[in-house]
Parts: sequence; C-alpha cells; structure tokens
Amino acid sequence: MKSLRELGGLVYSTDSGRMCPGCRQPVAQCQCAQLKAVPAGDGIARVQRETKGRGGKAVTVVRGLALDAEALTALAKRLKAACGSGGTVKDGQIEVQGDHADKIVAFLQAEGFKVKRSGG
Repeated sequence: MKSLRELGGLVYSTDSGRMCPGCRQPVAQCQCAQLKAVPAGDGIARVQRETKGRGGKAVTVVRGLALDAEALTALAKRLKAACGSGGTVKDGQIEVQGDHADKIVAFLQAEGFKVKRSGG
C-alpha cells in the first residue's frame, strides 16, 4: 500500500476543503493558476473547421492566439455573438459551433489579428 506522500500528499482538509496538489494550498488560494504562462504562439490566428471526434458536427477552431485566459474568453464571447452560435474555450483555443470559418477570419482581421485559414 502506498503512503500518503507517494500519492501526492493531502487532497482534502476539513479546515479548508480541497487542496491543490501542485502548491498544496486550498483551491481558493491556489498559486498554480497564477503561474500559468500565456500559451506560446507565433501571434498568427489559425482558423480551422473540424468534425473529428464530434459525431460529424462541424466546429470552427481558432488556435495560436497569444492571449491570457481572460482576454481569450472575452474574444470568444464576441466571436460567438458575431456568429450567432455557441462555443467554448479549451486548452488555449476557441471552439465555435458550426462552420463559421469565413465569418471568424473576417472578424479577427477587423480586430487587427493576423489570420490564416488552416486545414482544408
């Protein structure tokens, strides 16, 4: 049987609830989230239509934006409103439901980003 230290240490405390395994602080006071760097990118937004792993449904994905999490979320909200569609931000990329690549390219160019179509 593994010891508590081998399992990664304390995961829950009755005083403060869940504990972060990285910095061993309560989740509400976690230092790890603040240390995450902006994803490395070359500053060129790549817009691609994907259907793989989505049950045949088309999703437009925007990758390569060197923005922090808050700015990326705000941009995703404006993109979804411009396309009249839903979407999300996952792993530093924006996913918009549906095939809206042309609208997104035009929108991002108007916002001042360098944009390339990628994929097919």
